[in-house]
Amino acid sequence: MELTLLGTGAPDGLPRPDCPCAACATARGARARAATALLVDDALLLDLTPGAVFAAARAGHSLTGVRQVLLTHPHDGPAVELPAGLPPAGRVPDGRVLTLISGHRVRAVPMDAPGTGYEVTSPDGERLLYLPPGAAPAGLADRMAEPYDMVVADVVGRPDAVARLRAVEAIGPATEVIAVHLDHDAPPGPELDRRLSAGGARAVPDGTTLTVGGYHAEPDIPRRTLITGGARSGKSVEAERRLETYPEVVYVATGGSREGDTEWAARIGLHRERRPAAWRTEETCELVELLASDGPPLLIDCLALWLTDAMDRVDAWDDAAWAGGGESTLQKRTAELVAAVRGTRRTVVAVTNETGSGVVPATAAGRRFRDELGRLNAAFADECEQVLLVVAGQALTLRG
Repeated sequence: MELTLLGTGAPDGLPRPDCPCAACATARGARARAATALLVDDALLLDLTPGAVFAAARAGHSLTGVRQVLLTHPHDGPAVELPAGLPPAGRVPDGRVLTLISGHRVRAVPMDAPGTGYEVTSPDGERLLYLPPGAAPAGLADRMAEPYDMVVADVVGRPDAVARLRAVEAIGPATEVIAVHLDHDAPPGPELDRRLSAGGARAVPDGTTLTVGGYHAEPDIPRRTLITGGARSGKSVEAERRLETYPEVVYVATGGSREGDTEWAARIGLHRERRPAAWRTEETCELVELLASDGPPLLIDCLALWLTDAMDRVDAWDDAAWAGGGESTLQKRTAELVAAVRGTRRTVVAVTNETGSGVVPATAAGRRFRDELGRLNAAFADECEQVLLVVAGQALTLRG
């Protein structure tokens, strides 16, 4: 089954008309995206958008053979003129199956937002799932017998849709996930590619033709990632984004709770509100055991608090205790953590603080913590496939 993406943008396109934002200002040339529309085997058109005939021609296709036009979401604004020769655009009721004269079968999939998703099965058995903007499948309870060959969805706007499909094995290791309905909220250029690849997805330019069920290189998803940055740089948000398409995640909070500290409780509350409800939280500094066990991905936030706990255990803040064996004990505990990262089979995203670029601490204990955190960060980073530095909310790739 051959799929041509006549457009890959949000319903208003990218750039949006008359929008002065930075994303729209840079969405020119190859980065411009028309509203998403899919042409399947030159026989089925999913979503009718302005300029569809010319978009198809630019991609080397024609709409003269289209036998069915289906809409997935409410189309606001003035009605789009139906090109001559195309059948009227319509919808399939949820759960119903439509069989085309070309041999394709189309099943309408109910959504949790206004719109309809479509599962398209080719005469040869390849299966495509296309979801409307801002929507995820509703009522997914049972595991599917086999995954889709390709899923085309609003990955940036609704990453939980991908997580839901993974939870029921509708998306498997060989499923190609294509991000569409891209709006000005999506980061431009290489940043979009990096963020999508973390979730096993990718974006393609308008006019791209793909073979559903054909061979494609699987996304190179880093299994171990370290994210560092300064205070309030956005590093925790970046870490959460990297795992938002996974159905299960264990959030490892190394800071624990602080009785009577209302400011700390407010910080923890904000983090919890951001996280998907399906994520499980563990408040612990026993990272070695978690890394050695099997299970869903780990999000460790953060190594600086883990180090604080480790230094508390050896009374590293006292010069005499540090010199009397505290340093060697801490080094042993740090080495055990680094070895566990090297040997883990789990997907791991760890957050840490970058303290070496600021003011030199006034006390020996403060300088000791700064130095030990720098050493821990370097050793941990050596075991990671990808290392990111977050500055002012922007992620810079240091490795991977």
